[in-house]
Formats: sequence, structure tokens, C-alpha cells
Amino acid sequence: MTDEPRLTADQIIERLEPSLSPWRRVRALTALLAGAAGTVFVCALWWTEPGPLPGRTHLAFAALTAFCLAWACYGGWLSTRRTPLFARDRVIAGWIALAAALLTTVLVAAVATGALALGLAFVAVSAVLTGQAHARRARLLRLKRDLGG
Repeated sequence: MTDEPRLTADQIIERLEPSLSPWRRVRALTALLAGAAGTVFVCALWWTEPGPLPGRTHLAFAALTAFCLAWACYGGWLSTRRTPLFARDRVIAGWIALAAALLTTVLVAAVATGALALGLAFVAVSAVLTGQAHARRARLLRLKRDLGG
């Protein structure tokens, strides 16, 4: 039997996964700085927009600000961790990314649906006007032919 001291569960876990590797620290600081810079940029743009903005625009600016703040908070939280995270950081990052992607997709779909409806309305009106123009031209050509021209 050896006289080696036994390791506790916490010591074993720390040996398996250090608190944060240098690359994870870089990623955490990148998320923190990018989120903070994005928040400042979006808020500055929002506050300097001239005139009253529609509600949808305020909603878009608020959503962008919230996502930038979420990334900044995530980066700050991650960079202060001193214990193994058991991939919790990746789960949180995944949820932030999924929420941003879903909201963006819904907003783009809503705008695209509105644009599609408007485009279809333009096509319908154009088709009706083109049909009327053809009918008028046909009438005028018949009248010309009947008058001997």
C-alpha cells in the first residue's frame, strides 16, 4: 500500500478542467468588450435618431441593446469564474445565440411577409392596369379600322 495522499473530488475536478484556459479568458473578454461596444453603439444610434420613431423601430433598438447587454454580462460573468463550469458557459452562450437568432428570424419573416404582401398587391394592381390598357388599345384599334384607317 502506498502512502500517497488521497485527492478530494474538488481537487480531481480542478485537475480535469482548469477554471478558465487562456483561450476561454480571451473569448470571455471578447464577449465582454464586443457586447459593451455594441451596447454603446446601438444606444448612441438610438438616441441620435431624428424625429419620433415608430414603435417597431424602438422595439428593434431595444432588442439589439438587450442582446448586446446579454453578451457583455456573459463575458463579465465568465471572466470572473474561478471554478470549473462543466460547460455551463457554453450552454448560456448557446441560449443567448438561440434567442437572438430566433427573434431576428421572426422579425425578418414579419418584414418579409409585409414586403411580400405589398409586392403582391403591386403585381395585382399592375396586372389589372395592364389588362385595362390592352382592352382600351384593342377598342381604339377596332375604332380606327371601322373608321377606315
